[in-house]
Amino acid sequence: MPLLLATGIAGPLIASAQTPWPNKPVRIVVPFAAGGTTDILARALAPELQKAFGQPFIVDNKPGGGGNTGAAEVAKAAPDGHTLLMGTVGTHAINAALYPKMPFDPVKDFVPVTLVAGVPNVLVLNPAMAQKYNINTVEDLAKAAKAHPGRFNMASSGNGTSIHLAGELFKSMTGSFMVHVPYRGSGPALIDLMGGSMDLMFDNLPSAMPQIKAGKLKALAVTSGTRSPAMPELPTVEEAGGKALKGYEASSWFGLLAPAGTPADIVTRVQQETAKALGSPALKERLQAQGAIPSGNTSAEFAKFMAAETAKWAKVVKASGAKVD
Repeated sequence: MPLLLATGIAGPLIASAQTPWPNKPVRIVVPFAAGGTTDILARALAPELQKAFGQPFIVDNKPGGGGNTGAAEVAKAAPDGHTLLMGTVGTHAINAALYPKMPFDPVKDFVPVTLVAGVPNVLVLNPAMAQKYNINTVEDLAKAAKAHPGRFNMASSGNGTSIHLAGELFKSMTGSFMVHVPYRGSGPALIDLMGGSMDLMFDNLPSAMPQIKAGKLKALAVTSGTRSPAMPELPTVEEAGGKALKGYEASSWFGLLAPAGTPADIVTRVQQETAKALGSPALKERLQAQGAIPSGNTSAEFAKFMAAETAKWAKVVKASGAKVD
């Protein structure tokens, strides 16, 4: 009897421990409004993961606080693999240096899954504003901004994003002043930029590219160290900015993270399927055409990458003097 009783008790426990994952929809939290590159990448990847795992992967936009609102929600979520974050260079490399108080620890509260993609930012202007001030190059913008301090409004997808910091770095290196206006994502910022209430923006290339090609935005340069294969006609900021902007570089990246304590086997499975999806010709070519460089590296590689990026951006934040109260 004792043996039978013990067996009867152990059976359900073993079955519970081996409950298959995922056994319900998986949420990918995007900490910005719809329409930006974070959102674009999450929505491109979600159907591929859904096919791989047989459960819906739902993109859930939670904008606010330069990405901190959505990231904090994931940090507090159950570590069961059913909540993931599409984190960014802002949430996991910049914000800790920019905000005096963070609602989560970027290292302790998360386990890295994989780097999804890196993208350059692109300096775009409202065409009417560019025409009014005769701005056709990066050097033209630097001179105009210096000659008219506070005249130009610089939109961003939120405080602490690489879009914000790309602008702050530009301002510090050129000795100019432009008014920073943070939004809850690139989507709404681009709408106001095209509408004329904003003057310029250092947006992620994938979200800005359709508007550039449609003639709704005037592109001056990309912020990466080299030209983008997606728009090779655009120079880099360093190339087009003259002596003041020598060494300028401010790119973005996006990656999947899970709450700390998420089982290692789940993290590995998501990383492997993400890498497989990003390596498929269809998705790879689609992302590259939008200016993104797909990755899919391992959890350990992503952790090492984020540590290096955190150190790099802490120096940029300090040099730029940028602060968020």
